Amino acid sequence: MRHRKAFLAATAGALALVTGLTAPALAHAATTPSAATMDVDAPAVYGRAAYLMDASSGEVLYDKSGAERMPVASLTKTMTAYVVLQAAKPTDVVRITRADVAYAEDGGGTTADLRPGDRLTVGELLYGLMLPSGADAAHALARTYGPGVQGFVARMNETARSLGMNDTHYLNADGLPTPRGDGYSTARDQSVLAAKALRIPLIKQVAGTRRHDLDATGEHRSYDWRNTNRLLGTPGAIGLKTGFTRAAGYCLAFAGESDGRVLVGVLLDESVSSRRFTTASALLSWGTAHQSA
Repeated sequence: MRHRKAFLAATAGALALVTGLTAPALAHAATTPSAATMDVDAPAVYGRAAYLMDASSGEVLYDKSGAERMPVASLTKTMTAYVVLQAAKPTDVVRITRADVAYAEDGGGTTADLRPGDRLTVGELLYGLMLPSGADAAHALARTYGPGVQGFVARMNETARSLGMNDTHYLNADGLPTPRGDGYSTARDQSVLAAKALRIPLIKQVAGTRRHDLDATGEHRSYDWRNTNRLLGTPGAIGLKTGFTRAAGYCLAFAGESDGRVLVGVLLDESVSSRRFTTASALLSWGTAHQSA
């Protein structure tokens, strides 16, 4: 039996109270969601594109412009983490350089506040990459495991092809705009990547962590990283990555787990930051009920 719109509205409202987020109607009352070629009882989606699928079976549960190419901002860093772990061990050590720090600062990107000269393991750098969305961490990892940033980006694009992400092209390891323009992907391709990435235990662990503290040692100073993903804390939510640039809008790769089943999804080009989280919550709730019907 289909679950009703009234149930969805109540669920989204409850989730908004849990996460402290504003409901879509209050956040952007004048905006009307575009129609999607899906069930009429699906939640309202206001972003330009959205996709929801079963991570194991690949069953598509929701698709709104899922094949449309567009910038994905810091969702790019999920591929960075995925590619790094194909070549590196979590215990490998990376030395932070002035170039890593300057890259993030000069490009106007979010940072993990890394300090030149610090030596951090790959495992710790993944927290700096995924939680505060550090462009400095992305640069350090790409520089080390390309070798060289351009070599690393080439590996990202090769990996995208191997995963069947045929509508994806990366220009850097962080998703920041470049003088050559933006890279691009689709909500579908990013959902495929999310499903693959979450099969790696360390990525799943990092993406589901709300805060990570790193005490000072002889190798590095102390760090305190908080996750930008406000979906975490919602029952069942396990990740994955936020993103924002002016061209990409507010983006979110998200995932939820219930009774051993994992659903993954992506929202692209949302105009209201908080609404991507309430929308993701509603889609996960709807998708779980839809599969159980």
